Order: sequence, then structure tokens, then C-alpha cells
Amino acid sequence: MSFSDSGSSSNGGDYKSFRQITRERLLYEMLRTEKNGSSRSTWKVLVMDKFTVKIMSSVCKMSEITQEGISLVEVITKHRQPMTAMEAIYFIQPTEANVAAFLSDMTGKSPLYKKAFVYFSSPVSRSLVTLIRKDLRAMKRIGALKEMNLEYISMDSQGFVTSNENALEELYNDEENHQRADACLNVVAKRIATVLASLREYPFVRYRGAKALDATTMTTYRELIPTKLAASVWNCLARYKQTIEDFPQTETCELLILDRSIDQIAPLIHEWTYDAMCHDLLTMEGNKYTHEVPSKTGDNPEKKEVLLDEEDPIWLELRDAHIADASERLHEKMTNFVSKNKAAQLKHSSKDFGDLSSKDLQKMVHALPQYSEQIDKLSLHVEIARTINRTIMEQGLRELGQLEQDLIFGDAGRKDVIKFLTTNNVINHESKLRLIMIVAAIYPKKFEGEKGRKMMELAKLSGDDVAAVNNMRLLGPVHTESKKSTTGAFPLKFDVLKKKRAARRDRVGETQTWQLSRFYPIIEELVEKLNKGHLPKQDYPCMNEPKPTFYSGSQSASASPVLPHSRRTPTWARRHLSEDGYFSDSVLGRASSGFKRKGQRIFVFIVGGATRSELRVCHKLTEKLDREVILGSSSFLDPQTFLTKMKRLNEEEEISLDDIDI
Repeated sequence: MSFSDSGSSSNGGDYKSFRQITRERLLYEMLRTEKNGSSRSTWKVLVMDKFTVKIMSSVCKMSEITQEGISLVEVITKHRQPMTAMEAIYFIQPTEANVAAFLSDMTGKSPLYKKAFVYFSSPVSRSLVTLIRKDLRAMKRIGALKEMNLEYISMDSQGFVTSNENALEELYNDEENHQRADACLNVVAKRIATVLASLREYPFVRYRGAKALDATTMTTYRELIPTKLAASVWNCLARYKQTIEDFPQTETCELLILDRSIDQIAPLIHEWTYDAMCHDLLTMEGNKYTHEVPSKTGDNPEKKEVLLDEEDPIWLELRDAHIADASERLHEKMTNFVSKNKAAQLKHSSKDFGDLSSKDLQKMVHALPQYSEQIDKLSLHVEIARTINRTIMEQGLRELGQLEQDLIFGDAGRKDVIKFLTTNNVINHESKLRLIMIVAAIYPKKFEGEKGRKMMELAKLSGDDVAAVNNMRLLGPVHTESKKSTTGAFPLKFDVLKKKRAARRDRVGETQTWQLSRFYPIIEELVEKLNKGHLPKQDYPCMNEPKPTFYSGSQSASASPVLPHSRRTPTWARRHLSEDGYFSDSVLGRASSGFKRKGQRIFVFIVGGATRSELRVCHKLTEKLDREVILGSSSFLDPQTFLTKMKRLNEEEEISLDDIDI
């Protein structure tokens, strides 16, 4: 199949973001192509399956789909009314069930639609192509049969998931099922490859290599997960090079494949940014948040669903800000808005409406629509921030957060945890479990046996909780690099004043303006080393070894030496306004500068689940490195989901009667 001009690799041409390209391929390459076909004036039906509905809805609004000539959206598995006068566009996965349903729609004397334009989300097997070709009646009614190679769900402008929600359980279960795990990895690899196909990117493929303890130790399946996934992605890309028109024949970007074992702490620690706290402390379904609003009739409050996504400019600005910073900004925004908006001024003034002049009333009416929309947005985020801050106080999370970070950076140890558990009566059961799991990740050997059992008893963990702690071993020890590496993510020797084990070291050249912002996920260091060409080859092999000139050409000016790290104690300090009137780290301020990313893209994929902190790091490094850093994963994890999954890793696979041959 051919690509439209909506695609743009990072190697040249006009720059378009990952999400923008995805959206344009669906709207323009698929829907608009058929809109501008032979039947220009007719409306069409869009038929999708459950997964492609998620793909489409992640980047396109219904109004945009309608604008491209779609009058009705249907799901292929549901019963549909015949519309023989209309043409249909099918956007479906190439499965036997979908193909059978499509052929059933278009076969016979009375097909559902006049004509069908079929777009598959990923490559179609030969057997399915043969099945379609054999159906001569259906073939006469097919206007197009193409592979879109677009089978992933966009989470934001720099994040996507392959929607393999159970990948962690399928890959790391105590009872290894290699057949099931291989099937999972093949699906994940196919979907990663479609991301690269959509963006017309051909990467250098790096992956975390397996580490055997010695020559006599057998490497486990779990240790080979990134290796197997990298090989599978590589095979998909080799096929694309041969079959997709205009697919790059030389490398244009970098792909780093990791798994959840790379950083066991990131899904557990209390992350203090606005985005992470929303997904941790609020009840959310994906990006959907439900809150109460006053009833228009004056009755009980009504529930309203809102999306916290990039369509919301306040969310876009505050998502990666520290919760204290976000709270201050929201207070200032509300104060400024009330002082400047005409409707707000008149509403909060002491004047009665009868005392207003006609000129004042005219100003108020003119400002009301804008006032209503903006005050709703601001009020929503003020309410969210207030709820989060109240939860922090009620659950004693500040003291807990300080202990978590001290543990990770080697400033506290097991004795400090025991003292905390003995004296603190505020933190809830889940927080205790997360703290114990962090200790188990940092001290895996010392946590075994009697010492670990007593600490879990002190925390009053249930049987399921104990299983979650013990299952940390299935993810392996806290990540360290080989002794040959002198630039590892964790130093082999720490400051002599630090007698306790540390899982992180303070980052040189970075200061923390806000308390509890010291923690960073491992991928931050890995991506920076990848950018400089310093990622150790023995720990992170490459499927296609790059030439030395690749890294020298991809580095940006931002890779210059940084200032020494300040040891000043962080404070809840106020940040300053920049000259353009935005706060110094405001997204809106950055957007106003006309920033354009020019370097080759960096893709990072974490199989087994990614966290909000890791997505935040990709936003940060995109600006710092002047390269678009895109994070992909099998799914996104909030702490509660991760805990649930860890409890299930030693559960036996449920057997259905359908699986038994009689």
C-alpha cells in the first residue's frame, strides 16, 4: 500500500508529531481518500471492531469523522440494518472472525452495503486473503482492500499502548506458559511495528540483554523477554521494508525495548506530579474523571464526566507540574480570571442586576459564554487539586513520601521503615504494602526469610499482599548494569557517608525546586545515554549496530556539560514569571516560542506496563534533547492496577471447558 503525505519521518520534511500523523492517516488517508473517490456526494458507513473503535476514538472526534463523509459508525460484531444504497468503509483487525463477518455482510443477493472499502489495521495473512478472493460475489463489491498498518492506541502526543492489558501476568507468571507468552509478544511486536510503519520510521533496535549470573546458570524465559520482543519487531520491520512503498531502507530513528523489570520502583512510589496524583489518588477510568456539579433544577448534585487530556489547556500546562506548584498556579489563575473577566467582575460585585446600566449588562452578556466555559474548567481543576491535597493530609502522604525517597536514594534503611510502621497510625493499608514492596525491591536478599516475614507482620499484610511482595522476585532484582560499565544507571560505590543501599543516585546538574521531586524513573538516564551513544552495548545490544557518526549527528546543543548538583535542601518555593508572562516551565509558554523538534525520534517501549512518571520523563527529554521521545507500552499502570497484577502472578491459569478435548 502507499502512504499519503500525512506521514513524516523524523529524518526530514515538515515536522509533525506522532499523534498528529496518526490522526491524519485515519482521517485523510483512509476516510478522505474514499470520500474523494467515485461517489463523492454520498455519505458512508464506518464499520469497526471493538479494538479499532478505541484506535479511532483515541485521536479523532466524532465531528471530524462526520466531516469526512461518515454518517453512521457501526461495530462489526453487532447486528446491523441493511443500507444497500450506501457504501461502507471497514476499519478492522485481520482476524478470522472479522473477515467472516465482512464476507457475510457483502455476500448474497442482499448485501448490507452497496460497496465496501476495507482497511486492515495490520498485515493480513495469506489464508485470509485467499478466503476473500474465493468469494467472488464479495469481490465484485469491494472498492479497496488495503493494509493501514495502524494498530495502536494513542494515549497522548507522545505515548501509545498496544492494549495488551494482561501482558505482565502472561509474561511473568510463576507458572511459565511459553506458548501463551510467545503469542503475547508476537501481538505486541506486530503493533509496535505498525507505529513505525505509520510514521515511516526504520529504527536502530536496542534492547535490554539477558544477564546470566555465570556460565553455568541457565537464562530464564523472563530474562529473555526484551530479546524475544526485539527479534519479533525486527522480523516485522524486515517485511515492511519489502512490502510498504516508500518505507525507509536506512535507519531514521532509535527504538529501545525494555520490560517492567527494568524499574520495579516506578509503579510503586508516590509520584508528586499533578498527572500522577490524579491517577493515583482519584477514582479515574483511563483519562475519564467523574465529579459532582450543582443541579440546574436545584436538586441533588449531578454527576458529570470529564476527560483530563491534551484538549484541556489547563491540564496540558499542569500535568507534569508538582502538585504544590499546580495548586499555586490554579489559585493565581482563578484570581486573575475573576479580576479580568467582565462577567466575573459583575457577578462578584455588590451591584444588583437592577442597578446595572445597559452598557454593563451588554458587557456581561457578551462575556458570559466565555466566562461559563473557562470558569467550569478552572473550577474543575481547583476542585481536583483541593481533593488531592486533602487526601495527602488525611493519609499522611508527605511523611511517607519523604521516607520512600530517602529509601531509594540510600538516606534511610529498613530500621527507618520499622520505626515508621511502629509509630505511624495514619497511612492506609495500600500505602503500607507499597512501602514494603519498595523495601523488597531494594533489599531482595535481606528481605528473604525471617526479617522480611517480621516486617510484613508489622505492616499487617494480608495473604494476597504477602503474595504481591513475594512475587517481586519474578521481576528480578533491582536493575544494575554490569561491572564492566563505568557509566551505569547505578554506581557500584556510593558516597562514603551513605551506609545504606541505594537504588538511585542524585542527578548531576539538577536541583529540586519542590519537595519530594527527587525521584526519577530509570528510563530518564537510559534515554540520555542512548542520545549520547553511551548506552553500554553489553547490557543493551543492538539488532543493527549503528555507525559512530549516527550519534554525533543526532546530539543537540542541549547535551552540553551541566552545572554541578546543588545540595541545597528543596523548598516549596514560588517559581518566577518569565518575560512572556508565562510561568518559567509552562507548557503554554513553551508552545508560544515556536519550538520545533529536529532530531531523530527516540522510541522507548516497556512491555509489562508503563507509568505516568515515565511518560512525564518523555515530555521532559523531548525538550531537553531536541528529539521527540515517544513512550510505548503494553498498557499504562496506576499503582492500584500494578498491585492487583502482582498479586495474580502466582495464580494458576483458569481452565475453561472449551479448552478440554473430549
